Amino acid sequence: MPILGIIATQNRPQGLTVDYLVVAGGAGGASYGGGGGAGGYLSSALSITPSTNYTVTVGAGGAGGVYDSNGVAGSNSVFSTVTSTGGGGGGGGADAAGLGGGSGGGGVGVSGNPRAGGTATASPTQGNNGGAGSSDGVTYTSAGGGGGAGAVGANATNVANGAGGNGTASSISGSSVTYAGGGGGGGYAVTAAAGGSGGGGASAAGTAGTAGTANRGGGGGGGWFSAFGGAGGSGIVILKVLTSTGTITIGGGLTGSTATDGSYKVTTITAGTGNVSWA
Repeated sequence: MPILGIIATQNRPQGLTVDYLVVAGGAGGASYGGGGGAGGYLSSALSITPSTNYTVTVGAGGAGGVYDSNGVAGSNSVFSTVTSTGGGGGGGGADAAGLGGGSGGGGVGVSGNPRAGGTATASPTQGNNGGAGSSDGVTYTSAGGGGGAGAVGANATNVANGAGGNGTASSISGSSVTYAGGGGGGGYAVTAAAGGSGGGGASAAGTAGTAGTANRGGGGGGGWFSAFGGAGGSGIVILKVLTSTGTITIGGGLTGSTATDGSYKVTTITAGTGNVSWA
C-alpha cells in the first residue's frame, strides 16, 4: 500500500462514542381530566461505527383530548437502538385512569370513584407514573398530574388538581436545560394545577389546558371542566462527540444543526425522521 494510503487508514476513526439525549413526544392532556405524561427520557452513550447510517426520529407531541376524552399519546423518539416511548395520555371524562407511556398520564375521578394515574415505561426506566384523580362524590371532580422524567405526577385532592411531575435537567447541549415535565391535571376542582418543570403544560380555571413546550417533551395540561386538553410538546434528539473523532452528516428528512462546545460537536435534531452518520 502507498505510504499516503497507510497514513489515511491510520487516521480514519475506527469507532467513536456518541453521548446522546433522546426525549420522546409528550402526551396530550385530557378534556375534563388528567395531565398528559411527559415523553420518555433516555441519556447515555453509544459506540458507533463511522460511515454507517443510524436512524433518528423525533417524536411529535400527542393531541389534547376533546369533549371529555383521553389525551392522545406522544410519539416515540429514536436514535439507533435507543427508543424513548411517547408519554401516556391523561384520562378524561367519567372515571378514567391515566394511560401508560414514557411517563404516565394523570387519572380522574367522578362520583366518588377516583382512578389511578398511568404507569411509566419500566424497561429501561424513562419517567414516572401519573397522579391519581379524586372526587368528593358530590360537587368536585379533580384530576392527577402527568408524570415527569424526574418525579411522579401529584395526586389530586377533592378540591385541587394534581401538578405535573418535574422533568430532568441535562447539560449535553453545553448549558443546563430541563426536559420532560408532566402536564397539570384539569378536573372540576377549586384549584388549577401547574405543569412540571421541563415544559409541562398547566391547567387553568374554566379554559383549555396549556400545551407542553415544543422540543422539551412536556405533557399537555388537562382541560378544566369539559374544556379541551392541551397538546403535548414534541421531543428532541441531541448527539455529542469529540471534535477530533468525527464529523456528522444530517440526512434528508431531519431538521437539525451542529454547534461547537469546547472540544465537542453537539448536534441538535428537532424534527423529522432520517439518518445520521459520522466520518
